[in-house]
Amino acid sequence: MLETEIPKIDPLVIAISSRALFDMTDSHLVYEEKGLDAYQQYQIAREDEPLEPGEAFNLVHKLLHLNSLLEESPVQVILLSRNSADTGLRVFNSIQHYQLDITRAAFCGGDSPYRYISAFNSHLFLSADGADVRQALDSGVAAATILPSNKSENAQDLLKIAFDGDAVLFSDESEKIFKDKGLEAFTKNELEAANDPLSGGPFKPFLAALQQIQQAFPAGEVPIRTCLVTARAAPAHERVVRTLRAWNIRIDESLFLGGLDKSEFLQAFDADVFFDDQEGHCESASNHVATGHVPHGVANN
Repeated sequence: MLETEIPKIDPLVIAISSRALFDMTDSHLVYEEKGLDAYQQYQIAREDEPLEPGEAFNLVHKLLHLNSLLEESPVQVILLSRNSADTGLRVFNSIQHYQLDITRAAFCGGDSPYRYISAFNSHLFLSADGADVRQALDSGVAAATILPSNKSENAQDLLKIAFDGDAVLFSDESEKIFKDKGLEAFTKNELEAANDPLSGGPFKPFLAALQQIQQAFPAGEVPIRTCLVTARAAPAHERVVRTLRAWNIRIDESLFLGGLDKSEFLQAFDADVFFDDQEGHCESASNHVATGHVPHGVANN
């Protein structure tokens, strides 16, 4: 535990679906091919067999590890599931098997669990179900669909999270200009509006909550590192820098790639997860890092 006195930290609340936390490919296939009754029998018969880790398992494990480093436990993880409590017993048994500090859950018996995301005061929702993710975003909560990834587990305790800019950290107001009128109009707008902060995107509150935890650690001992990975380039970078300054939010690394493919840079950063609004970028990135598609903004209309 840190011996230095730290300011009070508001909890960072992560809501996660059972299919994002664990690999439930086989059981989900049973549900799709044979129906609910067969699925229930399949899960109950195997409720003492731990599920394999899913795409977001390593991220959740690292987030929960932060609780062992501070006097206050700053991270809460909530399980949200379409399972009933009966079929969800295998999920909770798996949580206990891996010694994950997850004690709160909502089992919704086949219905979408998204309506409980705000009730739990969640900052982030991760799911394998794109429809649930869209509903969470519509309710004002940062959310992403976790994609299948070739990312191998990073054993280091350092948690590295990478974000796209427009329509993720920032609103899509500038991206709309790019989509409608092209690069020249976009660049002209960003130069003219360089001193006008962008509005916040869906992931701004999540980034702010992460920074609050970062600030609880002494300089040089922070176990979280953030990175902005954007297709923007100079001179459109200035508005981004001034926006973050106006928000009083610091990002550890910023990559202005000017349209270059992001995947190799994410691999170099060694991200534990990357959030982007564009499906093409996400598919490319998922070959190297765990990736969450954020179906928000003009690129997803």
